[in-house]
Amino acid sequence: MTRARWLGTVSALISGLTTAPAWAQGNFEIQVYGSELTAPGQTTVELHTNTAIKGTTRTEDGVVRTQGAVHETLEITYGFTEWFETAFYLFTSIQPDSGWQWVGDHIRPRARIPESWHWPVGVSLSTELGYQRREFSTDTWTWEIRPIVDQKIGRWYWAFNPAVETSLKGDNAGKGFAFTPAAKVSYDVTSRVAAGLEYYGDLGQIAHIDPPRKQQHLIFPVLDIDLGPRWEFNLGVGAGLTPGTDRLIVKMILGYRFGPLPTPEPTR
Repeated sequence: MTRARWLGTVSALISGLTTAPAWAQGNFEIQVYGSELTAPGQTTVELHTNTAIKGTTRTEDGVVRTQGAVHETLEITYGFTEWFETAFYLFTSIQPDSGWQWVGDHIRPRARIPESWHWPVGVSLSTELGYQRREFSTDTWTWEIRPIVDQKIGRWYWAFNPAVETSLKGDNAGKGFAFTPAAKVSYDVTSRVAAGLEYYGDLGQIAHIDPPRKQQHLIFPVLDIDLGPRWEFNLGVGAGLTPGTDRLIVKMILGYRFGPLPTPEPTR
């Protein structure tokens, strides 16, 4: 291979990495769901802060760049019963060039199998409907269905979210559901600190799975820190594994529960 051809190949590869499409969840809400719901009469307020240290560097297909942008999402969840809750999301983005902008809103009702049924695993199902501005997503109206299965075994915890998502309005409208799985495994290092791995992916339309290069896969080493019964704290640094994924993302979730706390069960 001549030097000129070699340089051209390297340049093309770099261009492909830096102009790759943003990750499926848009870096706004990066979370693997557990089956547990917000307690009845309780309101949980969460702030999701995410930023791509290495991501897209220019506007692609009308979608603004992700690198250097800070995405702030406010999630408010109310528990109606022991088996039903509803959440509302406010998505915002602080762009390096244009400042703080409103991105969109989602609503997410979720139901679970009550603990009184004594299933060996926790099971719940959420459905999320929402709008996001065209500057931040090629699909402005989307619908997600997310089954959730999890289990605590001693110090170990695992969760699996085999989610599917479809576009109701936008470039992918009418193309069916895409498979966007997420999973988590963690271990309680101490009574208050758990270390684990989270995975997020987008394999493309179920009827026509994307080739590996166009799929999106992201791995996050994470820490979950117990700050008390009213608090939630999650911190992670994620690495994109394919050219179609933002290459390096930092995320944090800070949550607080308002209202009555569940009464602990008496020890036997």
